[in-house]
Amino acid sequence: MSSPGPSPSRPNPSTRPFGTTIFDQLQPGGTAAQAALSPFDACQVGVVLRAVLFVHAVVGVAVSFLARGWQDWLLALAYGAAVALPATLLWLVLCCVLKRVLARASGPMQWLVAVGLGAACAGYGWWQVGLVGLPLTEIVHGLAPMLAGASLSAMMFYALKLRSRSQLPAVTRARLTELQSRIRPHFLFNTLNTAITLVRVDPARAEAVLEDLSELFRVALIESGRAVTLSEEVDLARRYLAIEQIRFGERLQVQWDLDPAAGEVRVPPLVLQPLVENAVRHGVEPSPEGGYVRIRTRVRGSLAVLTVTNPLPPAATPGTAGHGMALRNVKERLRLMHDVSAQFAAGPENGTWRVHIAVPLKS
Repeated sequence: MSSPGPSPSRPNPSTRPFGTTIFDQLQPGGTAAQAALSPFDACQVGVVLRAVLFVHAVVGVAVSFLARGWQDWLLALAYGAAVALPATLLWLVLCCVLKRVLARASGPMQWLVAVGLGAACAGYGWWQVGLVGLPLTEIVHGLAPMLAGASLSAMMFYALKLRSRSQLPAVTRARLTELQSRIRPHFLFNTLNTAITLVRVDPARAEAVLEDLSELFRVALIESGRAVTLSEEVDLARRYLAIEQIRFGERLQVQWDLDPAAGEVRVPPLVLQPLVENAVRHGVEPSPEGGYVRIRTRVRGSLAVLTVTNPLPPAATPGTAGHGMALRNVKERLRLMHDVSAQFAAGPENGTWRVHIAVPLKS
């Protein structure tokens, strides 16, 4: 009797190039390096808020040298904001739209474009002020806001470049921390022992366990730092829970409540699996009666919401208290990808431990 072919959902290792490992990702030209942000990536809400606040703070300090009182200062700040706000927003929009094109330009050309756009956008803001007839155009020469726009855009672009450079080390550190804390030796040994036990009594099930384990390690060790869909994360979590289901049997109850509309949202890799592993380790393993793990996804407005819930153990068991590394890891990678647009909360709630994640449907 011929053996069945590989399932379409399980990758074929023979199709992967030899030598693709985590060490390739750590090299300057590796896959993780390719995933770094463009220096013109100004599309995040947090970047926009910080840029607007920074520009207005500079304008506020600058006009304070000319104001003779707080009323004059407020009036001068309003005039300055009339130029600065549309100019800043236009610069951010242009950087966001052109980020992929400008990312391929040379370093000097990127600086030239960033500063030139700043001067042009400031000139646009100055032109708008002139249209409404504000007296600012009679007091200050038009060259001044253009020079100020060029200088401020240079400072903002430098901050964006630092942000893009910091993305790669942060992703690398997060991935190494994930490898250290999540792929624990005792989980590997328990899984291999389970597979060995099943080899004689249920070879097909033993093969499925090893395939699930192989997929977990493939994602942890080979996959790049690129974003994945929530449905891919759910599939990986199913594989992990299928392994643990064999070990715990009826002590582990898994409850899925999934909204298909939330499946295509983009999230960092290895977000859900550490959460369900925490739920099993702290909510099921310490209790003689076992427990449940509930995974729920929903679309609420412009957000995709993911919750993972497990019961709290009846009493703290020595050696089972967590150090919070997995939760910090997930929170940090969500912040790196979605900035202030992502929401993360974890804590006890009505006798359960609940982790709540919300990310924008479009990023």
